[in-house]
Order: sequence, then structure tokens, then C-alpha cells
Amino acid sequence: KQWYQRRVRGKYINDWQNTFRYYDRDNSGSIDQNELQTAIASFGYRLSAKFYGLLMQKFDRNGDRTITFDDFIQCCVLIQTLSAAFQRKDANRNGWIQINYEEFMELVFSTRI
Repeated sequence: KQWYQRRVRGKYINDWQNTFRYYDRDNSGSIDQNELQTAIASFGYRLSAKFYGLLMQKFDRNGDRTITFDDFIQCCVLIQTLSAAFQRKDANRNGWIQINYEEFMELVFSTRI
């Protein structure tokens, strides 16, 4: 099972790397919030501008309003992992779950990142 997970994760990393390179048009090694939003949306995620602002706050480690490739990978891993955990609880597949605080904490802390 672990080799399969590594293989799948490797495929995602390859996709993320190609996407990052596509949006890093000046080859600076970083992308801005608009590029991040477009890149993440290309994977099928539909998130608000406010949420992308939050991602920038979390992953812009240099304070220059951009995200490096390594931070982009960490961001994608986190989004993908938490989304998969959410989907396991979304029985109706409508994008809504109802959980209490402890269930939320269990969801987050039981998720392998």
C-alpha cells in the first residue's frame, strides 16, 4: 500500500511541478497570488479569493507576496490531503459536511500529511 501511495504522490508532484513551471513564466522560482489561484483552479478546486489570501499568508515565507516551488508543493499536498479527508465525510458529495468540534479535530489530526 505504501509503494502505491508514493507512486500516486509522485504523479501529483510531477503534475504540480509542471503546473508551477507553466505559471512561473519569468522563471523566477516563485508565483504570485493570481498565478497560485489559476494553478490551483487548474486542478479542479474552486476556492474564494479570501482563501487564496490565506494560502499566501501561510506559504509566503519570504514576505514578498510570492510562493516558491517548495512552498507550492507543500500547499498542494495540504489542499489535496485535507480535501480527501473532507470527501470521506461528504456522504452526499455536495460539498457540505456537518461535524462538531471534536470530530473536526479528529479529522485534522488523523489526516496524514
